[in-house]
Amino acid sequence: MLSITPVIARAYRGRMLAGVTVGELVAHVEPGDLVAVPPDYSGVSMAATRALIAAGLRPLRLVAVPTSGMQADMLVGAGLVSELEAAAVMLGEFGTASRFVDALGADALRMRDATCPAIHAGLQAGEKGVPFLPLRGLLGSDLLALRPDWQTIPNPYEPGDRIVLVPAIRPDVALFHAPRADRDGNVWVGRRRELVTMAHASRRTLVTVEEVVDDSLLDDEVSAAGVLPALYVTAVATAPNGAWPLGLPGVYQPDQAELARYAEASRTADGFREYVGRTPLHAR
Repeated sequence: MLSITPVIARAYRGRMLAGVTVGELVAHVEPGDLVAVPPDYSGVSMAATRALIAAGLRPLRLVAVPTSGMQADMLVGAGLVSELEAAAVMLGEFGTASRFVDALGADALRMRDATCPAIHAGLQAGEKGVPFLPLRGLLGSDLLALRPDWQTIPNPYEPGDRIVLVPAIRPDVALFHAPRADRDGNVWVGRRRELVTMAHASRRTLVTVEEVVDDSLLDDEVSAAGVLPALYVTAVATAPNGAWPLGLPGVYQPDQAELARYAEASRTADGFREYVGRTPLHAR
């Protein structure tokens, strides 16, 4: 059982670190950390992604929850990622994540192929503090041959039946972008419950937000259900348009023209380096 002392200390850190800069935020990421990142539609911190690239922090391990796109492609292209677990990495309608594909071809990246349910189950196990969760949908999949850590065992409650055990995923860092936080470090995530699971399962949670408000986000009983309490938040940095050029649900849409520019530029290593070099550290 988690003792009360680290729980209190973690909540205290969340309050003290509300309002740090993006650079100070990513300073909480350490070489070798396993970093959980959300899908493109869920609140990706591109501001923190650019700050990580500028800091040159390596090596990092990523787990996409359960997929990633531009964020993972940029971090891989910058040479920061040694290992990646994901159900998919792609640029959506803009096609292949070229830096990711090239890194795989050059054996510069260890890929841990997964499925969406398997990643969610692993994080839920980490969230609950249990060593694994059972999952049936993996049975019959070729992925079982690639993932020896996914163990198939007899179902102890039904003779002749089998079940897959997915080990807990316990990231060092959960990193995402949200619409707002309050001065106490409570973060509004709305219906994006995968962000809550990421935070619960992770040792540290780093969040960029559009704005920090004075009133407590937990005071309104109606809206409080969409709030990640400061208990689970390590640091919050204000970064207006911090998901750009990706979108932020309910706040702004993806910048399709910029995403197309990135997809085209990143087809080559030189084009990627040029794109990163001319893209501002902070979103426009």
